[in-house]
Amino acid sequence: QVQLQQSGPGLVKPSQTLSLTCTVSGGSITTNYHYWNWIRQSPEKGLEWLGAGTYTGGTYYSPSVKSRTSISRDTSKNQFTLQLSSVTPEDTAVYYCARGDPWATPPGYENWGQGIQVTVTS
Repeated sequence: QVQLQQSGPGLVKPSQTLSLTCTVSGGSITTNYHYWNWIRQSPEKGLEWLGAGTYTGGTYYSPSVKSRTSISRDTSKNQFTLQLSSVTPEDTAVYYCARGDPWATPPGYENWGQGIQVTVTS
């Protein structure tokens, strides 16, 4: 019954910061032992896990984007947000939020947002 609704821009200029928000309904982002993930998909890289927030507000990041990625949350709005700074055209992808365990074998995501196509271009 948990649903994730994404919002954010579809077009971003190089060097800007991409901000995407995921709004959760049917469940709380503070529910114990859930991970709230950001994942993207592109023809060049396929599915790529970017990072996750925990139910306590902690964060984990992929080494490939750690230096310019920030995941935060607003518990009053039941939202979590991805910020990706200094974007380049190589960041063009479909971005998803998802609830699940990225460290499961294989990774398991039980709920997905609808995805947003983000294009980085001048």
